[in-house]
Amino acid sequence: MEAAPTKRGFIRLQAIRTLLLGFTRAQVGQLCDRSDRMVRLWIELFNRGGIDALAPRKSSGRPRKTKLERGRDLLVPVFEHPAQAGVVHWTGVKVHGYLKEQLCVDLGYRIAVRWLHELDFNLRFPKPWPEHQNEQERQAFRERPTGWINDPRVKLWFCDECGFEGDPRPRRRWVQPGKPRTVPYQGDHIRQHVVGAVSPQTGELFNRIMDGMDTDEFQFLLDQLAETVPKVEGMRQLFILDNASWHKAGRLRWPHFEPVYLPAYSPDYNPIERLWLRLKADWFWDFGARPEKELADRLCAAINSFGSDPTKTASICSIRK
Repeated sequence: MEAAPTKRGFIRLQAIRTLLLGFTRAQVGQLCDRSDRMVRLWIELFNRGGIDALAPRKSSGRPRKTKLERGRDLLVPVFEHPAQAGVVHWTGVKVHGYLKEQLCVDLGYRIAVRWLHELDFNLRFPKPWPEHQNEQERQAFRERPTGWINDPRVKLWFCDECGFEGDPRPRRRWVQPGKPRTVPYQGDHIRQHVVGAVSPQTGELFNRIMDGMDTDEFQFLLDQLAETVPKVEGMRQLFILDNASWHKAGRLRWPHFEPVYLPAYSPDYNPIERLWLRLKADWFWDFGARPEKELADRLCAAINSFGSDPTKTASICSIRK
């Protein structure tokens, strides 16, 4: 009885002990404030399985007034097209109000949210997505990297630029109520640009930190990369990049790299974008730089951590074969 984890278990064990001490079943029911039928059930459980049989089990609760199937019929269409219900986006409160007020479905807020989870809906932040994509061009390009990566005579390089700010990127954390939840913020808007090229096949990574980007800076990157990665006879080295103006300048000199341009507005086809996201997540959450040099030093350390581990870089930027 003293080791019973719940009050219900304690009462059941106390009832059996009282019976063993010679009290009648009716007296036990009065002491425990339970019906005679319930005391008989406890006796049967004890005779059948001993003390373990008296441990309370989790129950499924009361049956629902409204079945999940009806929730699927009501919610899935309007979740795919919120304008049908007169809303732009859904929250748990909006879903509960819509079901209860407009559809007259009698259910509580917690059941409405449970419906959403059981229907495989999750709360996510939407990702900005360009509207000017050419799906035919994207479809035509989609299979090309897979063919290239399976060809031992082709080496791929994916290139892109990314900006890093000295202002901190706050991350969610566990805090107690009333405790401060602040991150120091300078407001100086310090910013550094990084241009990089990565080979998904080998995990090789080449980067430069700069204040801005133009044709001359990009040419300098190509020349340095050509010195680091020499030409190999019989090997095609494809340089895949987006359609920025400095990537297509007429005065660019391509050493031994063949430029290949991504479809317009298709950053999801460039695996180095995943590397930028990982780098920011690992090194720049809650980090605020005061002088510009502090941001540059942090960038160098972050880039070196990936450049020194080609296996990790290749895994992040991998392309399915």
